[in-house]
Amino acid sequence: MHRVIRFNLITIIALSTLACDAPTPERTETAEEATPEPPADPAPPEEEQAAPDPHWVESRVAEAHERLAESEAGQLLQKSIDAHGGLENFFNKGPLHFRFNYRPLDGEPRDTRQLVDTWSSRASHTLVESPEIAFGWDGENAWIAPEDAETPFNARFWALTPYYFVALPFVLADPGVILTLEDDATFHDQNYHLIRATYEPGTGDAPDDFYVLYIHPESFQVHAIRYIVSYPGFFPEGGHSPERFMTYGDQNTIEGITLATTHKTHLFEDGQPGDPITNTEVTELRFVPDAPLSAILPPENARILEDF
Repeated sequence: MHRVIRFNLITIIALSTLACDAPTPERTETAEEATPEPPADPAPPEEEQAAPDPHWVESRVAEAHERLAESEAGQLLQKSIDAHGGLENFFNKGPLHFRFNYRPLDGEPRDTRQLVDTWSSRASHTLVESPEIAFGWDGENAWIAPEDAETPFNARFWALTPYYFVALPFVLADPGVILTLEDDATFHDQNYHLIRATYEPGTGDAPDDFYVLYIHPESFQVHAIRYIVSYPGFFPEGGHSPERFMTYGDQNTIEGITLATTHKTHLFEDGQPGDPITNTEVTELRFVPDAPLSAILPPENARILEDF
């Protein structure tokens, strides 16, 4: 028995020695042990979009409907807004792009492309003839870029003026607008319902402005307006321009929203439009629902326009 045990021990020792002397097989790297790839660059943060949340739109539109329903003038304006495509549809489409080519018969033209945040009335323009120059309104301040740029017209006044003309009647649904009915009037042998819009004190740069909308009694679309300009940069001591009459023609429907594309402005004399003074063409109309907010806000090299 002792011999058997001795043999087994010797055998084990011998086998162990052989195992130690055997060559080590070459190690093969497995896929799991491969050098890991460096982590991918993190995705850039998504840019904030200018288009509003649909829930915000729903709430704002409900408030506007309730407010407009309180007066006959408001109810008529509501019918006109609906005839032009509806307030909810207007806001939900996102920013509005258009070219506004304003040509006075005896003055310098103003031709700009603009992108407007319809939700909060912020706008960015570029000059058609000098697209490197931009200006606009960021909700609190007018701006121009680059900081040493100049325009041949008052950029602060013009930042939102074209949009206001283009987006009637939608813009009159805002709080701070006072609506009253006026007697019907006739223009080109057609009877029109009239709404006068004035503003509560402190509303915008020119709260003394007014607009009178000529609303067709059957289609309820806006065919003309009367208005004045009381911008304090032009009338620092108070007062306003002579009353003007603007016809709205060539209605164009974009994604359910109907807007006029020709504006012809006249002096308003003796209750009727007088001599023509300006022709305006509105082209390149489209909604840009995926526009980033940065496309509307001032760039880093902008200068704030402090004065009127």
